[in-house]
Amino acid sequence: MKVTEHIQNANGKPLFSFEILPPLKGQNIQSIFDSIDPLMEFNPPFIDVTYHREEYEFKELANGLLQKKVVKKRPGTVGICAGIQNKYQVDAIPHILCGGFTKEDTENLLIDLDFLGIDNVVALRGDAVKSEIYFKPEKEGHAYASELVTQISNLNKGIYLDEDLQNSTKTDFCIGVAGYPEKHMEAPSLDSDIHFVKQKIKNGADYIITQMFFDNKKFFDFVAKCRAAGITVPIIPGLKPIATKKQLNLIPHRFSLELPDDLIMEVVKAKDNDAVKQIGIEWCTQQSKELIAAGIPVLHYYSMGKAENVKAIAKEIF
Repeated sequence: MKVTEHIQNANGKPLFSFEILPPLKGQNIQSIFDSIDPLMEFNPPFIDVTYHREEYEFKELANGLLQKKVVKKRPGTVGICAGIQNKYQVDAIPHILCGGFTKEDTENLLIDLDFLGIDNVVALRGDAVKSEIYFKPEKEGHAYASELVTQISNLNKGIYLDEDLQNSTKTDFCIGVAGYPEKHMEAPSLDSDIHFVKQKIKNGADYIITQMFFDNKKFFDFVAKCRAAGITVPIIPGLKPIATKKQLNLIPHRFSLELPDDLIMEVVKAKDNDAVKQIGIEWCTQQSKELIAAGIPVLHYYSMGKAENVKAIAKEIF
């Protein structure tokens, strides 16, 4: 079932969903199931699975020269999605990136997903490779998420890259895209960022899922700006409970967002990370209650394989 259909069928009842990471290469899918099992009592209608693009490593050869090696540390997104749908009978939503994919790679991936009965995807540009400052598309790939959305939308119309195909079958993907309540780190302003979000919707996206935020006002302001710009699709908030003191510096740097002063001071005063984890749970719980009171249809949690914090929040909310 599509994400938009889940929202419609809920008839105003708030839905719970979450996002997981593929395990590191060498681990099996049981580690994923172990992180999902504790959250299934809250009846998530769908679970997102991230896609991690390649990294570059340099190995020193015997002659002293460096050999560039491409490494994928977290493969398996498609297989994990198939495993989740088979085991739990809930919709699994793979992230699809521009980075690291040609248009043909993307089409073949989408064909595989369609064959597996996966009805939803999240279309993202993705980050630059860690060893590079700026994002570089593949030679025959997409530079922007809006272009990726167009390709998926075209496939939904039966338009494949091979124009000579006869009687091609249409796919039926529900397409999610990212939104940034505090703007994308590369955008010159929030208004300009929303302009490009609107382009993704125009190209065929069906809903928006946001980057994490810790101040609900920033989310409400973002939604208001989107609505004023004519964007009418569902906007799902992404939430993450802070868990360690280190994240005070890591999260703003990595995701280009602000942490509220009240939260910062509570974490600074905490005696250890156990206390920080409890602060994060309580803060995110209050965020969740306020969002539900405002009529938000789905709350989406970035669990990243750690179910304990999210479970504590969900127990209070769902």
